[in-house]
Amino acid sequence: MSVVVLGIDIAKQKFDVSLLVEEKTKHKTCKNSAEGFEALTVWLEKQGVGKVHACLEATGNYGEDLGIYLHEAGHTVSIINPARIKGFAQSELLRTKTDKIDAALIARFCLAMKPEIWTPPAPEIRSLRALVRRVDSLIDMRSQEKNRISTAHESVVLLIKEHIVYLDKEIENIRRQIDDLIGKNPYLKQRKDLLASIPGLGKATIPHLLAELDDLNKFTHVREMVAFIGLAPKETLSGSSIKGKPRLCKIGHARLRKALFMPALVSIQCNSAMIAFHNRLKERGKNGKVIVCAIMRKLVHVIFGVLKSGKKYDPNYKPVFA
Repeated sequence: MSVVVLGIDIAKQKFDVSLLVEEKTKHKTCKNSAEGFEALTVWLEKQGVGKVHACLEATGNYGEDLGIYLHEAGHTVSIINPARIKGFAQSELLRTKTDKIDAALIARFCLAMKPEIWTPPAPEIRSLRALVRRVDSLIDMRSQEKNRISTAHESVVLLIKEHIVYLDKEIENIRRQIDDLIGKNPYLKQRKDLLASIPGLGKATIPHLLAELDDLNKFTHVREMVAFIGLAPKETLSGSSIKGKPRLCKIGHARLRKALFMPALVSIQCNSAMIAFHNRLKERGKNGKVIVCAIMRKLVHVIFGVLKSGKKYDPNYKPVFA
């Protein structure tokens, strides 16, 4: 039986789909709303299609509702890093880019690569993620306002300061909502207690980890989690003439990398294992950035171990650091 594939190019107001059945392609455009989702279902029924393998790019919140709708309707759904789709397009030497062409490209990618199946996060995780990301947005907004004070005209300085006070209150209000949400959910509360046992992880970081690392079952080894976050080292070696410096591979979860930066700095002040690791790297002549990135990776190892085992961090445990 041939696989029925649905490639989806998602945008804020609409989405284009390309239905690929037995090498034949059919196209449709729908609104990115509940009305459009229903229209897609009706259209698939008219095509005589039962279940499909739907594939779309990870584009923030634009496609999540559609992904959940299709999943609940019994379809197989894959949400893919856009970099993979871009690489597939380059392999086909595509020179034209339109929504219709992109939808067909995603369908061909899905058929050829058979990407991993996506499972929607639980409702409480979606709520937590939205709240955590909202706090991040407000903090960025507050930083922008603070930076404006020194160059702003005196007529608006007071308005800026009032806005900063308002943002402070909103941030604290949302953080209370986050604490309430975690406190009322036994699963999240248990994971929070596990993470809180790790020196260097504080109240600001733990909600990020709970929100963005909702399903550890997709990782069979900690290396996969390191790569998912984008903390794996990247080497450039070719022949005898090209030997680039190892760099951090940033293809991964930027929000988690940002969330782990400060805990890495804090952990080399309060975590004996990390302090020893830091000192060894320093003795080898490693620079500050390399050391911090290495500490971030080791923190990921500890986080992975604590959450997978369900046991709190043991300060007397002596891991073997490479």
